[in-house]
Amino acid sequence: MTPPPPTPTRAAFLSAVGCYIMWGFMPLLFMGQAAQGFSAPEILSHRALWSVLFAGGLVLLAGQSPQVRAVLSQPKTLAWLGLATVLIAINWGLYVWATTHHATLEASLGYYINPLLNMVVGLWLFREKIDRWGWVAIGLAAVGVVFQALALGRPPWISIALALSFGAYGIIKKRVPVEAQAGLFIECLLLLPFGLVFVAWLQMQGQGHAFATPEAFGWALLNGPATVLPLALFAYAARRMPLSTMGFIQFLAPTLQFGVGLATGELFTPLRAVSFAFIWVGAGVFATAAFLRARAARRAMAEAAQPV
Repeated sequence: MTPPPPTPTRAAFLSAVGCYIMWGFMPLLFMGQAAQGFSAPEILSHRALWSVLFAGGLVLLAGQSPQVRAVLSQPKTLAWLGLATVLIAINWGLYVWATTHHATLEASLGYYINPLLNMVVGLWLFREKIDRWGWVAIGLAAVGVVFQALALGRPPWISIALALSFGAYGIIKKRVPVEAQAGLFIECLLLLPFGLVFVAWLQMQGQGHAFATPEAFGWALLNGPATVLPLALFAYAARRMPLSTMGFIQFLAPTLQFGVGLATGELFTPLRAVSFAFIWVGAGVFATAAFLRARAARRAMAEAAQPV
């Protein structure tokens, strides 16, 4: 018998809300570093550098050190995590660049369409079915992307690349049998040499900013907990909450990113408003349909469990 979906607890709900709020306000961290003179590659390097310390701490707290050692001795699993590392590095790099170059609105669009893109990928790779409301949500999102292209005068490459890279990353993480904290630590470990080399090169060239002042160092150090903590909260919530509930909450992050983009003065034309209106309606259809499916499944399980 299929086990019933997990019952959300207060701690799980708060963890989910907390992680998406952190992701939603993440642009402010990168903007703060940019104000200190950090370039996008330097921010990404410090993200790789300091994340490994905090990810390692989580591994120790979760008691997953044996799994880390086991994965490091399994070339196939390590290769898949290496590919995941490349994808998340691309995603991080694009996101940092977008939020420090006045393209936060375009970045937020990518995370709105990501769950809708996941449905298409599920159909293609895993033969998952999409109901009519799923197709409606996908169609609305596609129209929104077209309007965004018209508003920008080009395809929204940042949005598309963010959605594709994070979607592909999620597929790999779903298929690789490694716990969240252990996998994250290994990914950070694989990124560490590149971060160290680039930070060292910047310092030797006199172009580094992190060690110039205590304030700048504080900004750089924040990359560690800002990267690791929301992922840890997400992993905790995802194991204890129905996916339909997570589906509702996940749109909190791009909504906050959208608000940050508006608050920092990014251009928001009527055509872009139309684009986001289609995306928002599509996201609403997606989340509502997921909730109704989950409620129907719980009701069917409850009826099946009743004595005849």
